[in-house]
Amino acid sequence: MSFEGQAPKNWQKANLTPNARVVLEKRYLKQKDGQATETPEDMMYRVANVIASIEEEMYGKGKAETKALAKEFYTMMANLEFMPNSPTLMNAGRDLGQLSACFVLPVDDSMEEIFDAIKNAAIIHKSGGGTGFSFSRLRPKNSTVRSTGGVASGPVSFMKVFNSATEAVKQGGTRRGANMGILRVDHPDILDFIRCKEDNKEITNFNISVGITEVFMKAVREGRDYDLIDPHSGASVGQLSALEVFDKIVDHAWKNGEPGIVFLDRLNEGNPTPQLGEIEATNPCGEQPLLPNEACNLGSINLKLMVTEKNGKMVINWERLSYVTRLSVRFLDNVIDANQYPLEIIDEVVKGNRKIGLGVMGFADMLILLQTSYATEEAVEYAEKVMKFIQTEARIESQRLAEERGTFPNYAGSVYDGVMKLRNATLTTIAPTGTISMICAASSGVEPLFAVAYTKTVMDGTSLVEVNPLFEAFAKDYNFYSPELMRKIAEKGTVLGLPEVPNWVQEVFTTAQEITPEWHIRIQAAFQKYTDNAVSKTINFANSATKEDIAEAYRLADELNCKGLTVYRDGSREEQVLSAGASVPSGVASGESGKNDIAKAQTAPAQIIAPSTPFVPEVNTVMPRPRPTTTIGVTEKIKIGCGNLYVSVNADEKGICEVFTNTGRAGGCSSQSEATARLISIALRSGLSVDAIIEQVKGIRCPACMRREGVSVTSCPDAIARVIKKYNEVGINVTQVAASDMGTVSAKELSSAKGRQGKTSEKKALSGVAPENACPECGMPINHESGCVVCTHCGYSKCG
Repeated sequence: MSFEGQAPKNWQKANLTPNARVVLEKRYLKQKDGQATETPEDMMYRVANVIASIEEEMYGKGKAETKALAKEFYTMMANLEFMPNSPTLMNAGRDLGQLSACFVLPVDDSMEEIFDAIKNAAIIHKSGGGTGFSFSRLRPKNSTVRSTGGVASGPVSFMKVFNSATEAVKQGGTRRGANMGILRVDHPDILDFIRCKEDNKEITNFNISVGITEVFMKAVREGRDYDLIDPHSGASVGQLSALEVFDKIVDHAWKNGEPGIVFLDRLNEGNPTPQLGEIEATNPCGEQPLLPNEACNLGSINLKLMVTEKNGKMVINWERLSYVTRLSVRFLDNVIDANQYPLEIIDEVVKGNRKIGLGVMGFADMLILLQTSYATEEAVEYAEKVMKFIQTEARIESQRLAEERGTFPNYAGSVYDGVMKLRNATLTTIAPTGTISMICAASSGVEPLFAVAYTKTVMDGTSLVEVNPLFEAFAKDYNFYSPELMRKIAEKGTVLGLPEVPNWVQEVFTTAQEITPEWHIRIQAAFQKYTDNAVSKTINFANSATKEDIAEAYRLADELNCKGLTVYRDGSREEQVLSAGASVPSGVASGESGKNDIAKAQTAPAQIIAPSTPFVPEVNTVMPRPRPTTTIGVTEKIKIGCGNLYVSVNADEKGICEVFTNTGRAGGCSSQSEATARLISIALRSGLSVDAIIEQVKGIRCPACMRREGVSVTSCPDAIARVIKKYNEVGINVTQVAASDMGTVSAKELSSAKGRQGKTSEKKALSGVAPENACPECGMPINHESGCVVCTHCGYSKCG
C-alpha cells in the first residue's frame, strides 16, 4: 500500500534530538538521489495513516474515526512514547510494504528443502527481515544419503552455505541480513556446532545458540552422560558427558560470546498453539520463539516517559502506561493486516496466530528517574511490576479486539481455548531496541547504561564529551555539575569513586560492566516472568571474568526460568595472537567501564622439541607490539573499479600503527582488502618502514580499476598505499587532538554529521579499535547489548 503525504502543519512536531534526526535521515526516511524526500514527521504520518487505514478497509470504521485513530498513532510516536520495529518505520506506505522484523524458516533434510530455505531467507533479507533456523532436522555428517549412496556433510557445512547467501544479499538491502542458527544439544554433530565460530571471521552472518533440553540440564546437574539422538529415527546413536559438553559451551562463550543457549523445553511450555507443532527456533536475537514459517511484528514502549512527578516525588505514571499499552496493541494488531509478507506461506501462518511482540525500552532511564540502582531488589521489583502491568493491559486490549474482530484463527486447540478469548496468540516480547531507542533518546531495551559519559572524536579531529542527559540534569539539579567533571567522567568511564558525585548518584548511575552478572540475570528473569515470548538481553562480564563465572551465569539462568542467555566478556572479540608455545593470559581486567581493553599477549620463549631431528634451526621472529588501547585517525573514500573503498589510517604517539578498510554497498574484493590492511597493520607495529610498505603495495594493478573511467587508483592496495603515504607525510597529530578542548555537541555539529561514511568524501577522525569492535559504517566503538551489536554513534545495528 503506497502512501504519499506530508504531516499536517498543525500536528505536533516530533520530540526528536538532532542526533535522532540524523539517524532517521540516514536510515529511515524516503530517499531520492541520496536526499531525504520526507521529514521524520512525514514518516510518522505515513506510518500512522497506513496502519490506521486497516480499520476502514477491513473492520468497517468510518473515515473520520480512522483519521482520529491515525492522529492518536502519530501523536504516540511523535511523543516518542512508542515506536514500532524498524521495518514498519521504513516500509509502511512504500512499495516494499514488508513490516516484520523477524521470521523463522524450516530447514528439512533434503537438498531441495535446504535450498528452498536458502532462497526464502534471501527473499526475506532483501525485504529487511532477519531469519532464524533450526538445523536439528539435518542428518549428521558422514551419515549415508540413501538416494545417492553418498555421505552427508552435516548441519555446520550447510550453515556456511546459508551464511554465504546472506553475505551476497545484504549488500543491497536497507537493513543487514541477520540469522540465528540453533542446533539441539542432543544432535550428534553438537560438538562441531559449538566450535563452528571459534574463528570470528567464520559464519559472520549468524548468531548461534545451543538448544538446551531439560534432560541435558538434569544430566549436567547429576554429572552423567546423556544420549545423542538421530534426527530421523529418534534412536540413541551414542552418548556424551553432559558436563564436558556444558564446559565446551562455556569455554567458547567465554572466548567470544558464542554460542548462546536457548532452553527449548521452556520455549515449548510457552507455545500457545502446540496443536500446530513444536517451536524449534527463534529470531536472530533470541527473544521471539516462532513456529516454522512464522513472523512477528514488534514494537516498544518508552518507559523513560512513563514517569511523572506527584506530590514532589517521581512515580510511575500507570494511567499513561495503560493508555499507551492498549493503543500499541491495537497498532500492532493492525500491522499484521497492513503487512505485505514476502512469502504466501508466511502470510497464512502469521494471520492464523496473529502474534505480536510489545516490549519496552528506557528501563534503565526509568530506574534513574525513580532514583533506583539497577543492581537492587527494588529494581527487580519494578521490572516485575511494570511488565506484569503491561502484560495485563495488553491482554485486556486483545480480549476487547477479539470481541470486536474475532479470536485468532488457530484459537481452537490453543492453550487459551476455553480460558480466555484473545485476538493474538502472544502479546509481549522484550526485543533489542538499538536504533529505535536512539531515535527515542532512551536506554536500550531492559539493559543498564553502557556509559555515563564518553569522548567522541568528530570529523575535524575535535574531541567532544557526550554526557547522558539524565546525569547532566542530576548534576545541575544537585549542584555538582562542571565541564571539568564531565571530562573527568568521560576519561574515567565511570562515576564510581568520584568525590564530587554524591554516593547515591553513583549508585543510580552504575553502568553495565559495574553490575555483577547475577543482577543482569535477575532483571532478565523478572521481565521474563510476565513476557509471553522471551527477553533479549546481553549479560556483560568484565574481561577478567573466569569460565566458572560464565558457567554460574548459565546455572542461574536455568534456575530462574529464563528462556535463553547471551553472554559477552569485555574485549573477548578483540584481535588475539595465538601461537604454539605462547603464554596467553586469560585476560586483563577491564579497568575503566565503557572502554574495551585489549588483552596483551605475553609470549614466552618457544621451546621446540623434535626427538627425531638432529637439531632445531633457530628462527628469527619479530612479534608486533600490542595494539594501543586508544588511537586516532582519518578515513577517506576512494573510487575503485567495484564501487567505493573506505580506507582508515590510525596512529598513536609512535606514528601510524594500523589500517582498516571497508567496501561500500556496491561491493568489491572486501576479503582481499581486509587481508592487505591486516598484514600492513602487523608490519607497522613490527617496526617495518612505512616507506618500504608503500613501495611494496603501490602501483599494483587491477583490471576492474583500469577499465573504469574516473578511477585514479590502479587497485585497492594502491589506494591503501596512497592514503598511508598522504598521512605519513602530513602526520596525524595525536597530541593536539588529545589536548583539544572538549564540549557538548551542538545541533549544528550533529546536523553536519549527516555526511557519514558512505555518503561523503570528507576525512573523519576515528577512535581506533580492533576490527571486531568497530562499527563497519562509522568506525566508532560498538556495544554488545540485547543479544546484538549496536553502534550508538551512527545507528548501525547488526540485527537491524
